[in-house]
Amino acid sequence: QVQLVESGGGLVQAGGSLRLSCAHSGGTFSNYAMGWFRRAPEKEREFVAAISWRGSTTNYAESVKNRFTISRDNAKNTVYLQMNSLKPEDTAVYYCAADLYGSGGSASYVYRYWGQGTQVTVSS
Repeated sequence: QVQLVESGGGLVQAGGSLRLSCAHSGGTFSNYAMGWFRRAPEKEREFVAAISWRGSTTNYAESVKNRFTISRDNAKNTVYLQMNSLKPEDTAVYYCAADLYGSGGSASYVYRYWGQGTQVTVSS
C-alpha cells in the first residue's frame, strides 16, 4: 500500500519561500506521477503542480507559474515543491498525491493515493 507523508509546511511572511517534501513508500516511486494540490479555508481543493512518472513533464496551475517548482528525487523516493514569492492567497493545506504511470495531470480523480497534508500559512 502506497503511503505519502508531507512535510515542510509552516508560517512565512509574504514574499518568502518554503520547500515542501512528500516522502513515498510502499511502492516503486519512480513509476508514479506525483501531484500537489491545496485546499484553502472555505474553498474547494485545487491543483497546484504535477510531474510525470518519467519526470519529463511538469504541469502548473496558472496562479503558481514562475513562483513554484515541482521536482522529484527517485533515489530518495521524494517529490518536492519549492514555493517562492509566497502570497497570502497561497495559504492552504497542501497535499501530495500519486498516480501510477501518470502523465502529471491536473485532475484530482486520477490520483489514487493521497497524503494527510501540511499547513502553509502566509502572513501579509
